[in-house]
Amino acid sequence: MFHGNRFSPHRHDTYALGLTLSGVQTFAYRGASRFSMPGNVIVLHPDELHDGGAGTEAGLRYRMMYIPPEYLREARESGPTALPFVANPVLSDSRLAQALTEALADLENPIGDLAYADLLSRIADGLDRHAQETIRLSPRAERAVQQACLYLRENAAATVRSEDLEAITDLNRYSLARQFRLVTGTSPHRYQVMRRLEQAKRLMLEDVSIAEAAIEVGFADQSHLTRHFKSSYGMPPGRWLTLASHGGLVLSH
Repeated sequence: MFHGNRFSPHRHDTYALGLTLSGVQTFAYRGASRFSMPGNVIVLHPDELHDGGAGTEAGLRYRMMYIPPEYLREARESGPTALPFVANPVLSDSRLAQALTEALADLENPIGDLAYADLLSRIADGLDRHAQETIRLSPRAERAVQQACLYLRENAAATVRSEDLEAITDLNRYSLARQFRLVTGTSPHRYQVMRRLEQAKRLMLEDVSIAEAAIEVGFADQSHLTRHFKSSYGMPPGRWLTLASHGGLVLSH
């Protein structure tokens, strides 16, 4: 049950898909206040700023799952296209809700391979039902973005310059930036920052101090990490670590 302060405005580089179980879920998204009732599906596109909280004093129960864009693109039947953009973030779709219910039913155990393929294909189909026009990509553009993503993951803690990505992708920085956002929903810079934050979270769970984790993954200092962490997850790293260490992130953002 969610009570208390709302999550601060933040953004993810994944799709955030959720189910409102009870209460009223409210959040600001794309310039408007949104409200989700029990049974509704919430769809937040990568890199879209949002907050969140309970709409009434009765509190809120909900579950969210975060799906990397590349997983959804692999599961879609539309081939090399841009990510599906769902303009309405609150949907009434029983088939999509059922797929999310099954995916989120057992948070303690991983989903088996056969179930995973089925669920992800149903979720991808559900997003496509509500998405706007499909933008097709050239094989060259898709390959360039894949190369850039791999390089940014492998060099997350390093300083990566535009000319580095130009050299490995054979696209100029402006074309790459446009194609990168179509494929991943975010920018190369933001993609690298999120990889650093993922590494920092793993280190913190291994009892590495926040300050040490910040330096190890490529941030200038602890305050630099904290600023990016809060803008990405809606809370400072210390609070996240407390919740994660006590299992308090299972039913929350």
